[in-house]
Amino acid sequence: MGCNMGVKVKSGLDLLVEDNFSGYTNKKSALLSNPTGVDSAMTHIADHLNAHTQLTRIFAPEHGLFADAQDMAHVGDTHSERYRVPVRSLYGAQYDTLHMNPKDLEDIDILFIDIQDIGSRYYTFAYTAAFALRACAASNTHCVVLDRPNPITGTKPFGSWVEPKYKSFVGEYSLPNRTGWTLGELMHFFKDADKLECSLEVIDMAGWNRSMFFDQTGLPWVMPSPNMPTLDTAIVYPGGCLIEGTNLSEGRGTTRPFELVGAPYIQDPFEFQARVASHGLKGAMLRPTYFTPMFQKHYGKLCAGLQVHIHDRRVFDSMKVYSAIIYEAFKEPGFDWRRETYEFVDDRLAMDLLFGSTRERSLIEGGASFDELWSAQCAMREQTQNRHQRYANPNYSNEA
Repeated sequence: MGCNMGVKVKSGLDLLVEDNFSGYTNKKSALLSNPTGVDSAMTHIADHLNAHTQLTRIFAPEHGLFADAQDMAHVGDTHSERYRVPVRSLYGAQYDTLHMNPKDLEDIDILFIDIQDIGSRYYTFAYTAAFALRACAASNTHCVVLDRPNPITGTKPFGSWVEPKYKSFVGEYSLPNRTGWTLGELMHFFKDADKLECSLEVIDMAGWNRSMFFDQTGLPWVMPSPNMPTLDTAIVYPGGCLIEGTNLSEGRGTTRPFELVGAPYIQDPFEFQARVASHGLKGAMLRPTYFTPMFQKHYGKLCAGLQVHIHDRRVFDSMKVYSAIIYEAFKEPGFDWRRETYEFVDDRLAMDLLFGSTRERSLIEGGASFDELWSAQCAMREQTQNRHQRYANPNYSNEA
């Protein structure tokens, strides 16, 4: 049985398949994708391009073509035996490998981009796509983006914008922590932000509205990276990824990454839970727990902490929940900010890159109340909403 039974939403790829790739047949093509680039019957876009175009080259983002590499694991160039084309990695050992080389597009008519974004500023696929658009502009290559749902809805953009000094591969543009945009909408924003003269075409979805979570679309969920296994992971991620800026385990090395948070130095998870829960958090229950990561932070060590259980995803605010966790963890003996190189940056703290400035960290270190910390994060809510509306695709209804 196929996976297209009861599909409500048709992705950009689904519509292109229905149209039999009309207008693109026999063009020399390249592809930026990973396992998420499948239609509703689970056929990968590379198979379609191989059948309808002259597929010449594949580009892979962080985690590699098969999305098997762990976070920040450097991936080299390879060769696809299935499609008999080179595979260029856009996440190598140096920062410049993140940027698609325009020379790799000089013999290409069309670069297709089909990849599932997560809706959070830190998720690096969107920046890989933005850099690809720059390469298309430099090489005069037509760029076709096949849009997909924002899995955590296209509503409620929220968070602090990135200050220029704190741009990085978890914040290359001044976006809020939760973007509220699809990748197609982001690409229009990137084009304007970079003032690019380029040929950009976005193939919109059909049937998607901004209020939908991914499990309401009828589309198959394909893991975009090893530590994004489920929709629940994506829902907590806008706040959960902030834990990477600390020496708390964000649950990597467990089956519940980002939902589990803890460290060996937390003495009493029940007392810790009571302190975190005291900050008026909605939409989730915080369960005191213990876990042992099987790799990465605190590998093989028993960690005390919390599991975030979402019970009302419409009111759950991951930024507030995980900010409260960090705020209270800072009081624990043994807590520290992450000080190792993070996403190719070694001269600024990861926490500042993730928040986009030193503001939140300085408030925590300065003994501010949690209400002061949260008020600072809410300061740009109106400006964020106004900018969101400027790039919100009118073809995507707000109706449930």
